[in-house]
Amino acid sequence: MRRLFLLLLGALLIGGLLSLGFQYDTGYIRISLGNYLIETNFWIGVLLILVVILALQFTLSMIRRLRSGSGIVSTWLNQSAERRARRRTTQGLLALAEGNWPRARKLLQASAHNADTPLINYLAAAQAAFECGDYDAVDDLLRKAFESTPGSDLAVGITQAQLQLAGDRLEQCLATLLRLRKQSPHHPFILKLLKTVYLRLEDWRELAALLPELRKRDLIEATELHQLERETWHNLLQRAADDIRKQGQSEPQSLTPLTRLWDELPGSMRKDEITIYEYARHLSELGDDAQAETLLRKVLKNHWSDDLINLYGRIKGTEPDEQLLAAERWLQDRPNNAELLLALGRLSLRNELWGKAKEYFETSLRLKRSRETMAELGRLNAYFGDEQASSRLLIQSLLKDSGLPDLPMPKA
Repeated sequence: MRRLFLLLLGALLIGGLLSLGFQYDTGYIRISLGNYLIETNFWIGVLLILVVILALQFTLSMIRRLRSGSGIVSTWLNQSAERRARRRTTQGLLALAEGNWPRARKLLQASAHNADTPLINYLAAAQAAFECGDYDAVDDLLRKAFESTPGSDLAVGITQAQLQLAGDRLEQCLATLLRLRKQSPHHPFILKLLKTVYLRLEDWRELAALLPELRKRDLIEATELHQLERETWHNLLQRAADDIRKQGQSEPQSLTPLTRLWDELPGSMRKDEITIYEYARHLSELGDDAQAETLLRKVLKNHWSDDLINLYGRIKGTEPDEQLLAAERWLQDRPNNAELLLALGRLSLRNELWGKAKEYFETSLRLKRSRETMAELGRLNAYFGDEQASSRLLIQSLLKDSGLPDLPMPKA
């Protein structure tokens, strides 16, 4: 407004001066150029020169503004490009949600340069390229995403790890996650992705080292975490036992790797019934029945388990009579426990108390008709010479839980 006022004021002053000039001075200007001759009133000539100067100044000003991008035309062009980029970005994201991967990739990548958030465009385009199976393009788009937005290395890295995991490129995914963990050691999603990768790689040792962090950050529901801990340590125990077996083929067997691993177990796992069972079973299978029997006796004294007493009855301790006496003391508190009676029958056999063993088996069978007890009693009857009773029990043990329908049979 102020500039317009000054222009009008200047025009009035110039007009006034020209009016005076026309009134008091009749001079003229003559310009000769080749065969052309231009002659005009002096003041009109001055006016024309001023008009030319102002026109040149205006033209130069417009050129400068257009070059600097601050002009009206440049602004309009930029706004138009941004509107087009937003429209294409929306269409690209819709195509991505619809599973139209090629169209999504084309739209998102083409509009990334003028988009409000190019990082989102490039990351979404990378996902579309992954779904198309173009892994080279995925890496290129992720690089562009990183370059487009300062401070986006974590977001780009997590997206890269997710796509590598989805593409079953586990080793590359692990390398990416380990790099990201150095930048953000306690990032919840990075830790959860690491858990998944270690699980799929069956890297039980690294997973065991990660479990305390998962527990501390409360990143997994308690039941799932307990199952994961159990699976991890069971696999480590199995691997240690397998290594001992391989080593035993060439040199005397040492159970140190297995027992040292047991000492590393967290307290919750050393109290876990299934984990105790697995460890004791490995000890027994590798020839250390004495240590297995000692462990089971200690556990059963304070924590009863039918599975553990079943294993206890199978183990050959160094002192079978003491093993039998320990089990008979437990019978005082559990006189009707079928698994305990089965174990007592086996321990009686180990002490060559045949009649006692048969009595324990028969009592157990009356309480619970298990296939295992039928087989034990049938085997014992066969050695006693009672072939008919032995055959009947063995057949019953085979038929039990076989899924056969109840059908009429011919009478003997």
